Amino acid sequence: MNARPGSILLGSRRPAELRDWYRNTLAPDHEGNGPIDLGGFLLVIDQRDDVDPKNTQPGRMILNFHVDDFDAVEAQLQAAGVAWLTPVADRPSGRFGTFADPDGNYLQIIQFSQDT
Repeated sequence: MNARPGSILLGSRRPAELRDWYRNTLAPDHEGNGPIDLGGFLLVIDQRDDVDPKNTQPGRMILNFHVDDFDAVEAQLQAAGVAWLTPVADRPSGRFGTFADPDGNYLQIIQFSQDT
């Protein structure tokens, strides 16, 4: 068996709003109503009434985006209105920026150091 991660499901009480946010923020070229392609990893957003309106434990799972040009992606996110949860930081392993979607789920952009 060769299993590999291929998608993630985000349950939301307001899936249309969340979907619009992800498309505007991370995939502005995406069209259609199917899964949002985030560089070969699919994001599925579904209506769920068994979840809270806001994620009460957002640090439990953080969706990481590995980027080659941190400054360009940071500028794209800022243009989309993203607020950083903590200041963008240079760490020994690379550069990190953490932000949240409208449901309170945490996301990060990471540009790892070349020697990592």
